[in-house]
Amino acid sequence: MKGELVMPSTLVKTNKSTVFSLYVVPLIALIIALAQPASAEVKLLRGQTVYVPAYSHIYHGDREVPFYLTVTLSVRNTDPEHPISITAVEYHDNDGKLLTNYLKAAVKLAPMGSIHYIVKESDRSGGAGANFIVRWRSESKVTEPLIESVMISTATQQGISFTSRGQAVRDEP
Repeated sequence: MKGELVMPSTLVKTNKSTVFSLYVVPLIALIIALAQPASAEVKLLRGQTVYVPAYSHIYHGDREVPFYLTVTLSVRNTDPEHPISITAVEYHDNDGKLLTNYLKAAVKLAPMGSIHYIVKESDRSGGAGANFIVRWRSESKVTEPLIESVMISTATQQGISFTSRGQAVRDEP
């Protein structure tokens, strides 16, 4: 037929075999590797300093109108056997200035216990870049606590809520 390319059958088999070897086999291996459950290693520590984003307000609309929020900082001891001590809970503003130090003395958190701290919706001092610094320690190596902030407001007919998870900035293994 006119305009049709005819290839020898051995050449076609070699090309299919090459394509299969170069592309299909590695693709199958990758799919199998990704399908394997991840073996998440549990990190045991004696303490940490944790940075937690908090938003006393966010902006909306073209004019960047502030929407004020109540912030709840939640600290949860995830270790089922050992207590932890919360040694610092500091609230900082947009510029990093310390606004509130919530603790006068360390607070002991029982195994699986939790504690929370509130920044009222009327407290507008933190700004959109507010944050908490939380320090904790333990005499035993324990699982990392879950530290997060929850922001919420139901002003007028508009309601909004979201969370931010803390990030360790310093570990004490």
